[in-house]
Amino acid sequence: MYWADRITDEIVERYKDKVAKGQPLVIRDEKTASGRVHVGSLRGVAIHGLISEVLTERGIPNKYLFEINDFDPMDGLPVYLDEATFKPYLGKPLCDVPSPTGPNGHKAKNFAEFYGEEFAGVIKEIGFTPEYYRSSDLYRTGKYNECIKLALEHADKIRQIYKRISGSVKAGDWLPINVICENCGKVSTTFASVFDGEKVTYECRDLSWTNGCGYTGSISPFDGRAKLPWKLEWAAKFKIIGVDVEGGGKDHSTKGGSRDIAEAISREIFNHEPPFNIPYEFFQVAGRKMSSSKGAGSASREIADLLPPEILRLLLLQKEPNRVIEFIPDGDTVPILFDTYDKLAAGFFADEETDQTRLFKLIHTPQDRVNIAHSAMPRFSQIAYLAQMPHLDIEKEVEKINEKSLSDTDKVELEKRKKYARIWIDTYAPEDYKFEIKKEVPDAARNLSEIQKKSLAEVLNFVESSQALDGQAFHTALHDIKEKTGIAPKEFFEAMYFSILGKASGPKAGWFLSVMDRDFLIKRLKEVIV
Repeated sequence: MYWADRITDEIVERYKDKVAKGQPLVIRDEKTASGRVHVGSLRGVAIHGLISEVLTERGIPNKYLFEINDFDPMDGLPVYLDEATFKPYLGKPLCDVPSPTGPNGHKAKNFAEFYGEEFAGVIKEIGFTPEYYRSSDLYRTGKYNECIKLALEHADKIRQIYKRISGSVKAGDWLPINVICENCGKVSTTFASVFDGEKVTYECRDLSWTNGCGYTGSISPFDGRAKLPWKLEWAAKFKIIGVDVEGGGKDHSTKGGSRDIAEAISREIFNHEPPFNIPYEFFQVAGRKMSSSKGAGSASREIADLLPPEILRLLLLQKEPNRVIEFIPDGDTVPILFDTYDKLAAGFFADEETDQTRLFKLIHTPQDRVNIAHSAMPRFSQIAYLAQMPHLDIEKEVEKINEKSLSDTDKVELEKRKKYARIWIDTYAPEDYKFEIKKEVPDAARNLSEIQKKSLAEVLNFVESSQALDGQAFHTALHDIKEKTGIAPKEFFEAMYFSILGKASGPKAGWFLSVMDRDFLIKRLKEVIV
């Protein structure tokens, strides 16, 4: 059974009474908008979004809520921002930090909105449709007030929970609250020590990464004048929003980790049963977990521009949540994803009923699932090579490969793949996939050995004696020439690539030579064997 169906079964069983009454299940996810959101954050979006889609498919009412967390403090500066401009705002809530300036001078309402808007745009493009809300709105409209009061009244019990579950020891005067300093507006630098039932006494102190202002005072912690520490805030959200389903990265779900603490606080302080958990593994680029606030890794916007929606959904949904996703945009990941899509399509249109065909259906948006089109395309790598050969009519070459005319659906799909192949070649593709046919004899071809020239002379004879060349015929001929001349394979193929591309490697030789301009190929071979 495909993982989304299995997990949905578990959710429906847990909430069977609620489902029986027709009450909507609430699914929640969030992202702190502290900078450009990396593509890894889309994994949680996709897991929660797909569960919502499967529930809807079954006719089970549900709401998918997504929080743009704009009340967390700015606790670091992304490397792509001007330090002098934004450093003074360190420690302030993100909603109180001014917006960066985007293309064409675009500015948003605040820092969090600027990056939240971009991420929401990506989420929309890949077909997920959560209802958005802002954490600042919950605080400022008093939604957190009850939980803040309970946390402050049970501070000692919360300290015991931290120690029992994670071994973390809080000072005896520690209060689970950070007020917003009335003087400097920072929330990270305030240390609360006394709660009298109405107000919190605090001091604004220096931290290692930002300075406090030294102000001391007392303030009501309600209606957006303070925020809970993250683990308590997470537990409070379970209660305030009435969350039924909410997963999180595996780092949060380790024994004694954030999830254990949040669930204990939810039960013991807020008297609320925590939601169904879906722990999921990291999304890694070249083996590294990514951080948006530090500027490391690929931004979700960049990857959404690199891959069409169904391919990006495939990347996000093909593996079980408890398995790592490895994404290497400057390696083979992109062509492999397209090839995987085509294999899944072949099974789907053969009317097979497997987890793989279920996956193929679900990587399309609910709107697109109604009429999924079938197109038989060459491998993405071939299209990427063809896109770099301006003398070719790609449509005609694909018809030759497919040995039939392209339908209107095929033509639309081919144009899409040409577009994304060109984007990949221009941005991330490794050198093995990129080439430029040199207009003049490359320097690398001027020092070929005698046996290399002899083998290329045989290639020339074959080309001149053959009017219609296809990839398979060329492949067979190259193999025969290699055997006839006794040249080592590496020397043979390097000679051809040096002569045309000026480097030691390139596309599959037989196919590559077969789609080259015949007159150009004859001329070039004559030039290098003299």
